Amino acid sequence: MIYSMTGFGRGKIEGQGREMSIEIKTLNHRFLDVYVKLPRTLSFLEEDIRGMVQQHLSRGRVEVAVSYSTQRSDAVDVQVNQPLVDAYLACFNKLSQERNLPNDICVSSLLHIPEAFVVNEVEEDQEALRQMARTLMEQVLHQVKDMRRKEGENLKSDLLERIKKIESMVRCIEQRAPQVVDEYREKLKNRLKDLLQGSELDENRFNMEVVYFAERCNITEEIVRLFSHFKQFRDALESDFLVQEMNREVNTISSKANDLTIINLVVDIKSEIEKIREQVQNIE
Repeated sequence: MIYSMTGFGRGKIEGQGREMSIEIKTLNHRFLDVYVKLPRTLSFLEEDIRGMVQQHLSRGRVEVAVSYSTQRSDAVDVQVNQPLVDAYLACFNKLSQERNLPNDICVSSLLHIPEAFVVNEVEEDQEALRQMARTLMEQVLHQVKDMRRKEGENLKSDLLERIKKIESMVRCIEQRAPQVVDEYREKLKNRLKDLLQGSELDENRFNMEVVYFAERCNITEEIVRLFSHFKQFRDALESDFLVQEMNREVNTISSKANDLTIINLVVDIKSEIEKIREQVQNIE
């Protein structure tokens, strides 16, 4: 079974006044490259998340985005900035006495004093958050792998179909190749007859020229190797080396062809090989 490097997963978990969501996106990359985006509160989880990704995936650009919120009453601690509030109250009392003003300060008035209250985030239960993250990461990574598996099945079908198409075109080249020599023999004979204008044709030299042409444009070895590559590729479905070898054999056929029909087929084959090369890059 082959896996694509393209995948996506998203999940959310709630419990004990906490809510955490994780989104994972994977893309094509030569190696495993993990990028983790965490809120400051959960920064301690980065290594855990990286480790879990490495356990499940071997290649690809992996982007993990984590968000977190809490509605717990003990999540924050509010303290009165006592020295500041005392200083303000002393000032209010002094103004009230000196200016004969009513001292109507109430508790709600203190809310308008900048920095009168200090809000501190209470340190979270890291073990509880770690367990939440692990549970959720397992779920989301399962989604990602399932999607990569399905994409891999589509990739496999596409690759096999393209190999089948290329194989059919190579068969056409194989059938066409002997006709190229026959057509060359006929064209050469007619041209020589025109040049000789009734003089006797030197059959030996003529046959030698045809043999030389046939040897020069012989593509039997390249075709045999191509069919071997097709068979091996069907077994592996992820070999950059085999794709390169196919391309090399096809280029050799093109350079030897001396025939427009074969050259046109080679152009189509090279186009399919390039599509295969692109698809293979996305296999894990």
